[in-house]
Amino acid sequence: MTIYQLRREEALAAFHGGVAVIPSATVVLRNRDTEYQFRQNSDFYYLTGFDEPDAVLVLAPEHKEHRTVLFLRDRDRAMEIWNGRRLGVGAAAKTLGVDVAYSIDSLSEHLPKYLSNVETLYYALGNERTDSKLRMALADARAMTRRSGFAPDTIADPSPALHALRQIKDAHEIGLLRRSAEITARGHVAAMRATRPGLHEYEIEAVLEYEFHRGGAQRIAYESIVASGDNATILHYGENRDKLVDGALLLIDAACEYDYYATDVTRTWPVNGRFSPEQRAIYEIALAAQLAAIDAVRPGNSQRAFHHAAVRVITEGLIDIGLLHGTVDENIERETYREYYMHGTGHWLGMDVHDVGRYRDLSDTPLTLEPGMVTTIEPGIYVQRDGDCDERFRGIGVRIEDDLLVTESGNENLTSAIPKSIDELEAIIGSCELEFSGQRGSSAVI
Repeated sequence: MTIYQLRREEALAAFHGGVAVIPSATVVLRNRDTEYQFRQNSDFYYLTGFDEPDAVLVLAPEHKEHRTVLFLRDRDRAMEIWNGRRLGVGAAAKTLGVDVAYSIDSLSEHLPKYLSNVETLYYALGNERTDSKLRMALADARAMTRRSGFAPDTIADPSPALHALRQIKDAHEIGLLRRSAEITARGHVAAMRATRPGLHEYEIEAVLEYEFHRGGAQRIAYESIVASGDNATILHYGENRDKLVDGALLLIDAACEYDYYATDVTRTWPVNGRFSPEQRAIYEIALAAQLAAIDAVRPGNSQRAFHHAAVRVITEGLIDIGLLHGTVDENIERETYREYYMHGTGHWLGMDVHDVGRYRDLSDTPLTLEPGMVTTIEPGIYVQRDGDCDERFRGIGVRIEDDLLVTESGNENLTSAIPKSIDELEAIIGSCELEFSGQRGSSAVI
């Protein structure tokens, strides 16, 4: 069995007594007649490994002949000349390991028979392409079973069951996450080596993304944040147009996606290769907070344990340098630290950058970490330029982020190869020249 067949078997067990209908993604227009790069729906790809648009997977645990059914596009020579080859209905069952395949144009015709004599239809409403067809198929199934049998009287979201499966990574997924992290590390190291005053944020962005693609990544995991100076205090800065100024910090939050698995990494370093005393003070607090949080990532710990660890270290540090006043416990209770640290410490990571899976159970208790879970650890400190504090610290933004796999004995830092100690950073920043048409200031690393 392939990894996708094994996952479908797990999903079939989860949908016992019902039928699940999982649509693929479709092509989306960017503007006028230009399309965005196609990226498959993560749930659909997790179950099929199929990378074409306009398809539907049906999981029918109770059907006597066809428990796994795929509807997909027919072969079309003219369209394939323009847009690339299609798998086609004839090859789909054998290639993808499903029981049967039909043309997507026949979805309304065939779907009703899979909806007969089951109680629940698992389907996420809100898909413009398939909602109307599902309603028609459900009506037809009810008509077919009016005198004998029954049709679903409940429509339920399949996401909770699928996302519980996706939350625990298998060995195949962990291998892809490690490869994604390796490629991302190459990009960050290249960006560090290229950084120097006078370049622009977009030039460093080009270095990063060149290395991602050069390493075999199919796409970036999210829009790269390359934020220098005051821009580093904007959490989701995305313009990437400013010049790198001597004496400023550069915060980069960027990573690649490899075979549908994402990395998510942030590093912060000085443009000129040397931290000022104030930058060093803030950076040391953020790094200490991150290391404390990483130490709390282990099986059996609460998912919130690492956030609490980071908050305490940051609060202590901010009191030490005079940005907060009072006791640590008082500041934590009043959440005064949120003036400088206003976000959480981590999120699930996998096929999606902000990956699926619950953070709390049905009783609203934070989940307990288990082997196979993957989380980011990303504390930060952001002192706004207009903040009411010691002016020496104003405009300093620092975030340090790594990706942690929970293991049987603790954790594995998937992105540990990317430098983050002050000594490592000061040794590597600006250690490589850039050239463009014989001039400094390009996106080609020499």
